[in-house]
Amino acid sequence: MRNLFVLLACCLLLCSRMHAQTVIPGAARTGAYLPLLKGKRVALLVNQTATIGPVHLVDSLLALHVKVVKIFSPEHGFRGNADAGEHVGNSTDPKTGLPIVSLYGAHRKATAADLADVDLLIFDIQDVGTRFYTYISSLQELMEAAAENHKPLLVLDRPNPNGSYVDGPILDTAYRSFVGMQPIPIVHGMTTGEYANMLNGEKMLDKQLHCKLTVIPCEHYTHHTRFEIPVKPSPNLPNASATYLYPSLCLFEGTPISVGRGTDKPFQQFGSPLFPDSLYKFTPRSMPGAKTPVLQDQACYGFDLSGPAAEVYNKYGHQLQLQWLITAYQLYPDKAKFFTPFFDKLAGGRQLREQVTAGKTAAEIRASWASGLEHFKAVRKKYLLYAE
Repeated sequence: MRNLFVLLACCLLLCSRMHAQTVIPGAARTGAYLPLLKGKRVALLVNQTATIGPVHLVDSLLALHVKVVKIFSPEHGFRGNADAGEHVGNSTDPKTGLPIVSLYGAHRKATAADLADVDLLIFDIQDVGTRFYTYISSLQELMEAAAENHKPLLVLDRPNPNGSYVDGPILDTAYRSFVGMQPIPIVHGMTTGEYANMLNGEKMLDKQLHCKLTVIPCEHYTHHTRFEIPVKPSPNLPNASATYLYPSLCLFEGTPISVGRGTDKPFQQFGSPLFPDSLYKFTPRSMPGAKTPVLQDQACYGFDLSGPAAEVYNKYGHQLQLQWLITAYQLYPDKAKFFTPFFDKLAGGRQLREQVTAGKTAAEIRASWASGLEHFKAVRKKYLLYAE
C-alpha cells in the first residue's frame, strides 16, 4: 500500500506540473472532489479506463483512505475484456476484495438493495462520443438509480475523442434501446459530464427524475483538442485510429459485413466474402475480446482504412463517412439480406436504411439531418463545459 501511495503521489505531482496544453481528466483533480468523499461510503461505476496516470481510480481512492464499498461494472466488465454484448456476472475484485456488481448482467440499473450501504456514487468511464456506445446509457441508468434512491452522483469527466463535431440522424424515440436511449444524433459532441448535465437539465431521465449531480471537469480541454485515449475503452477499439473510425463503421454491425473484429485492425477495415476478390483481403479469427467474430475464418474482401492516428483523424475524423455504407450496399449481391433488424436500432430509426436502399446519395442523406442537428446543437450548447 505504501508503494501505491508513493506512485499515486508522483502521478498527482506530474499532473500538477504538466504543460498547459496537456489535458488533465477530472479523476486526476483529486483536490476538487476528495472533500466530497470524506466520511462517505462510496461506490463506483468504472472500468479499466478509470485511472489517474497508471493507477486505477479504485486503488487511488483506497490509498487516499476513501471508504470504497463496492464497484459497479458496465458492458465489457470491470477489466474491459468481455465481448460486446456479452453478459457479465457479479464477482469479487481479487486485488482489493471489493464486490463487483455487474450492470450488464442480471440487471442494468442499480437496485435499492445494491445502494443500501452506499452514501455517494462515482461515474468515471472513458466514452467515445457516439449514441450507440453504451457507456452513456449506463450513465443514464445510474443517474436514475441515484435519483430514485436519493444518492448524490459525482461524474469525473474525461475528454471526448470525437468531441469536435456533431453528426448523424436524430434517434426516433420509437426505436429506443440500450444502444440509443435519447433523441440525439449518432455523434453528439459532448463529454460524459456535459451529457449528464443535459440529461438532468432537459428532464430526459425516466419519469423526469432529477439527479443530485456534481461534475468534476477536465482541465486544458476544448472540443477541438485532439485527444488520444491512453487505455483502450473496449476490446475492439485498440487505438486512436479505430476510435475515430468507429462512429461510421459501427453501422456495419447491423449488416452481414465484418468491421475487422477478430483481426489486428478492428474498426479499421470492412469487408465481406461476397465482395470482389480483387479488393483488400483479411480473415477474422476467434481471439480474446472477439470470441466469435462476424464471418469467423472466412476470407473477406474490402477496404483497409487504417493508418497513423493523425492521418486518419484529418481524413475521416470530422463527419460520418456515409459513402462506405452506400458502397458496401452497392457491392453486396443479395440486397434483401444486407440490413438486419439491429441496423435500425443503431441508426436510430428506419430512415437511413430506406434512404440507402432508395439509392440516395450521401449528400442527399446528410441534407435530411440538417434541421434536427440544428435543434440538437442549440440544446447541447446550454450544457457545454468546454470551448468549441
